[in-house]
Amino acid sequence: MSFAGMPCSVAAAVDIPLPGTATQVTGWLCVEQPGAWGRDVIGDEVLGPELTAELAVRTKAARVRPTLIRRPGRNEFTGARTVLLASTGPEGSWCERLEITDLKQLLDLDLHAVAGPPPNIGVRVTDPLVLVCAHGKRDQCCARYGRPIAAALAADFPDRVWECSHTGGHRFAPAVVLLPSGLTYGRVDAAAAMELVDAADRGAVSLRGLRGRSCYRPLEQLAEVAVRERVPAGVDDLTVRPEIDSPAADPDFAGAAIVTHRDGRRWRVTARMVAYAPRQASCGAAAKPATGLVVDEVRALR
Repeated sequence: MSFAGMPCSVAAAVDIPLPGTATQVTGWLCVEQPGAWGRDVIGDEVLGPELTAELAVRTKAARVRPTLIRRPGRNEFTGARTVLLASTGPEGSWCERLEITDLKQLLDLDLHAVAGPPPNIGVRVTDPLVLVCAHGKRDQCCARYGRPIAAALAADFPDRVWECSHTGGHRFAPAVVLLPSGLTYGRVDAAAAMELVDAADRGAVSLRGLRGRSCYRPLEQLAEVAVRERVPAGVDDLTVRPEIDSPAADPDFAGAAIVTHRDGRRWRVTARMVAYAPRQASCGAAAKPATGLVVDEVRALR
């Protein structure tokens, strides 16, 4: 099959699996920036050259992902910017919201706080927030498919939905991230988007389009999704750890992970790496080899 001329998300949707594809992020700094964005949040100095350079150093040191956000649709900028600071760890995740009137106020934030409990520097966010990638300068699929999803969600959840800059994996557009859980979704339509928000409001997890939880590495994400497909589990009911010294006689063996339910049940999930036909990872890019993680076995442990 030829993938030439296809948008990257259409080419990936043919056979590339979603589980295990979320970008690993445990800390987020989301800054409201109305209007157009450059291709790179930091590299294009959208927030100004001096501030951007300092933020690049600080976010890297604190392992925080800098993200631009804006309200869906055309909105008048009042001069006050919303800032979200979030920790998306597997347990004790949190998100705080604050407003700034000067971008230099970002330098007053202790970004290392995302590694601990809520710092109480802003208002605690109690309802899950929705980030929808609409970063057209990064890849046209994000704008083409992401903006309609953001607009549809904003009609029902006007204070909880943001268009956002690149979240990783535009080939899975429309891409959605929930804060503070870090649950990451791809290829969602309007119905699936509504479903994932409704589930989050109940403390549950929608499985449609679930790529994984951002606090985990790909293998661990895949393992968690595999167990969720087999047993009911709330957002924080499962924890995952990699199995150390897993056997690797099979060259395609990708590893194993242990998933533990808060009620004590455990599963061992093994996975392998599968090669797919080469295709573009971004719109307009040259084709390159494509791979994906798939589950070999989910075994309940005594």
